[in-house]
Amino acid sequence: MTIRVADRDLPDLIRNVIVTEKATIAMEQNKYVFDVVPQATKPQIKAAIESLFDVKVKRVDTQNLPRKTRRVGKFLGAKPRYKRATVTIVEGQSIILFPEV
Repeated sequence: MTIRVADRDLPDLIRNVIVTEKATIAMEQNKYVFDVVPQATKPQIKAAIESLFDVKVKRVDTQNLPRKTRRVGKFLGAKPRYKRATVTIVEGQSIILFPEV
């Protein structure tokens, strides 16, 4: 089942940028890591990144990560589901995540 997304709603698929030590090392290889909406497909993620950052995307890899359970007293619950996308950019281009202040 594929969900249709209008072009104007593509930026809403990207939740935030993941900035960890591993993700920072991957940036040297033109790979950027994003949290995305769990229903987002690879072509939708590619279109969203290309429209947001004005770069050419070479490859998109996704991971559906498991929900984490949390306990508050005697109550057991689960954190929301999330999906992580690793986007590879064409050589020579880059995404500026931290503009100079």
